[in-house]
Amino acid sequence: MSRKIRAAIIGYGNIGKYVLEALACTPDFEIVGIVRRNVSNIPEELRTYKVVTSISLLTDVDVTILCTPTRSVEKFAKECLALGINTVDSFDIHGGIVDLRRSLNETAKKNNAVSIIAAGWDPGSDSVVRALLEAMAPRGITYTNFGPGMSMGHTVAVKAIEGVKAALSMTIPTGTGVHRRMVYIELQDGYGFNTVAQAIKSDDYFINDDTHVFQVQDVEMLKDMGHGVSMERKGASGNTQNQIFRFDMRINNPALTAQVLMCAARASMKQSSGAYTMIEIPVVDLLPGEKEVWIRKLV
Repeated sequence: MSRKIRAAIIGYGNIGKYVLEALACTPDFEIVGIVRRNVSNIPEELRTYKVVTSISLLTDVDVTILCTPTRSVEKFAKECLALGINTVDSFDIHGGIVDLRRSLNETAKKNNAVSIIAAGWDPGSDSVVRALLEAMAPRGITYTNFGPGMSMGHTVAVKAIEGVKAALSMTIPTGTGVHRRMVYIELQDGYGFNTVAQAIKSDDYFINDDTHVFQVQDVEMLKDMGHGVSMERKGASGNTQNQIFRFDMRINNPALTAQVLMCAARASMKQSSGAYTMIEIPVVDLLPGEKEVWIRKLV
């Protein structure tokens, strides 16, 4: 059996916890350690692992799985890549992906490392499905409808806004790829609701959507990590029209994000140095073991 992939986790929130579970269930990975801000109060499930405050305190790491807020991905990725460690992340600001790829590509190549960015389920695995649908019907329109469900990235973005004590952002599809954002917040003492609500609506995550903000007493009573997506493409294959394809799933949001991140971490070990999105990675590289086994099984 070949050597196990030595992985570290940076960040231990919702996604980090599910990444730990996914890695523990996968025989071709070994968990080197977890990087988190607070090492003075270590949860029971981390007691058997090395928990540190910096990736530089771990040795012989092949790949780090970044479970940090999107807006801190570039910082942590560059820190790891500078050490020659591969990175994967679930960066989810669609409009910022090209710039992030360009930035991390330079650092990765300089240090002979690999970075796979935007490797959650959307962007990520859904991006691969969209690419396949585009190939099957080059002329046409694809609609991606998310939810209804809790958006991890949007919720984290709301929590970062001054005056927000706790938050939940729900994505509600209204059809044809248009979404409504339903945001529920608990306020910190001394902050006015209208000011905070306007700051949320002006944030890059929300500014282009129909966003509604509500003040509640207890956000935890509203949380459900279920989510989903429904994609449909209608177009033409060659000159033949009315080709219709549908892809639908209902999921636990952080669990699927974690699974895709882990598969991307595996794929990072098979690429030349540089930064990639998931549509640039051969699908078979996401799977464990020998390629010929999967060719026999799936082709």
